[in-house]
Amino acid sequence: MAANRYYSGPVSDHFDGTRFFNPDGEEPASALSLIRWKLGKGNVPWPRAFASPFPPAVPEGRVSGGRLVVTMVGHASMLIQVAGLNILTDPVWSERTSPFSWAGPTRVNPPGIRMSDLPPIDVVLVTHNHYDHLDLATLHALQQLEEPPVITPLGNAAIIRSRVSTARITEMDWGEQHSIAPGVTLHCEPCHHWSARGLGDRRMALWAAFVVATPDGNIYHVGDTGFHKGINYRAAREKHGGFRLANLPFGAYEPRWFMRAQHQNPEEAVKGMQLCDAAFVAGHHWGTVKLTNEGIEQPIEALHAALDARGIASDRFRPMRPGEAFEVPFVPAA
Repeated sequence: MAANRYYSGPVSDHFDGTRFFNPDGEEPASALSLIRWKLGKGNVPWPRAFASPFPPAVPEGRVSGGRLVVTMVGHASMLIQVAGLNILTDPVWSERTSPFSWAGPTRVNPPGIRMSDLPPIDVVLVTHNHYDHLDLATLHALQQLEEPPVITPLGNAAIIRSRVSTARITEMDWGEQHSIAPGVTLHCEPCHHWSARGLGDRRMALWAAFVVATPDGNIYHVGDTGFHKGINYRAAREKHGGFRLANLPFGAYEPRWFMRAQHQNPEEAVKGMQLCDAAFVAGHHWGTVKLTNEGIEQPIEALHAALDARGIASDRFRPMRPGEAFEVPFVPAA
């Protein structure tokens, strides 16, 4: 077995000494399954461009007074503004989510915030190392602007420092917590996913979700996850007592036989919303880069059907478009 090139640490319930894994979960599909998927039928083409109805946003410098605003950049890149803090998730401004500049998934709409229009960023959260979430070119550009600290799961610091050698990085394991400001605590929590940057480093860096606990409500940010029988959603609710906002992925899910373990579909995302007790959801991971078989608007259609089937008002689960800003309503304490 190849040595882990990114991380060395003690064996745990999700690390075997070389590779990370999902406890009682599913391993990612094999290379043979990947070939079967790519040679199979059912791939719905996307348009070359899928313009957002929202113009590029110019966010406020800070928000306070109990307000919570999330603005969509694209895919899983979001600006969260709460309690005077500006938090950027999985920032990707590049044209492609790929190891190559000349091939791979290409974005069909520009970033919903121009990088020059970003407010001062207090912390960058990177949930895992897949190219649609960890973009070294973007992290390098952000560091050139203002050197924001980066928080990421175990093993990802080595990848980031390969391009941004001076980055201030905090690595976290599942279950750990880190103070990011007075009264604001970041928790690193499990999700059902995997990691790889190439052919020889599968599951050598950890993946995670994050909970931002603030005086103005808890925020649950999930970059990527399989539904995993709802186990992690139930655990998050039990530990944190529900959420004012959950940022949940609901795209890139077909075909199910291949994607089920790593990407939840809209119906599962709605179930997750209920299981974690989220008052509102900012839906992401759809409509910017084509990763899977479904058509570009199929996630929206499936989401509306799932919300209707469960009697949930559509304005509680918002499928975010680039440039869209969601002022999350205040939720009184129970």
